[in-house]
Amino acid sequence: MLVIPAIDLKDGRCVRLVQGRRDQVTSYSDDPASVARRWVEEGAILIHVVDLDGAFSGIQKNLERIKEIRSAVDVALEVGGGIRGMERVEELFSIGVDRVILGTSAVKDPDLLSSATERYPGRVLVGIDARDGIVAIRGWEESAGMEAVEFALRVQEIGVAGIIYTDISRDGMLSGPNVEAIRTMVEAVRVPVIASGGVSSIDDIMRLKEIRGLWGAIVGKAIYTGRVDLAEAIRAASG
Repeated sequence: MLVIPAIDLKDGRCVRLVQGRRDQVTSYSDDPASVARRWVEEGAILIHVVDLDGAFSGIQKNLERIKEIRSAVDVALEVGGGIRGMERVEELFSIGVDRVILGTSAVKDPDLLSSATERYPGRVLVGIDARDGIVAIRGWEESAGMEAVEFALRVQEIGVAGIIYTDISRDGMLSGPNVEAIRTMVEAVRVPVIASGGVSSIDDIMRLKEIRGLWGAIVGKAIYTGRVDLAEAIRAASG
């Protein structure tokens, strides 16, 4: 299982939110590129980047910061948040992003998802963010009115490269991941699943590692607060 550090961007800064609420934001760095370098030095081979301004507004506002991160590190980058059209998909790939993540647009614009997966096979992921098992969109502020597993099966048939599954109630809470919900998602689909939300300790990493077939786990607030040492988490997951 891969351990993937997260860099969430808001107003050009590296931040973390609590359960996705934009009014509960903690800033950790004004230099996201330096944060990316630190995670690579600790052993990361993939970094998860989210443009929070884009997720809320539908218009990416941190492209320059994403470019700086790309220039700073030579590991794979996956980027999501506010990707609402093929032009932005193409732009992200043109600056060296390895994989893009469609969330709201995967729900609202299935034609975009189909076109992107067809044009860039193996490089388009879908972010499925769920509250009480129901998909949430537009920065987690609106319900899509469908169950997460139902939606996962739908996008799997379109040909996505994988699914990033976030339990919103656990995100930024340091309360432990929703292991059963993650296991249900992994067992329901054939494509790789990356878990996100709630990791607060090495024990949480080990619990996730026990889910057979789980491809990766995103770690955010815990590595910024020091509750989890990223290098140690990577060793534990790969051991």
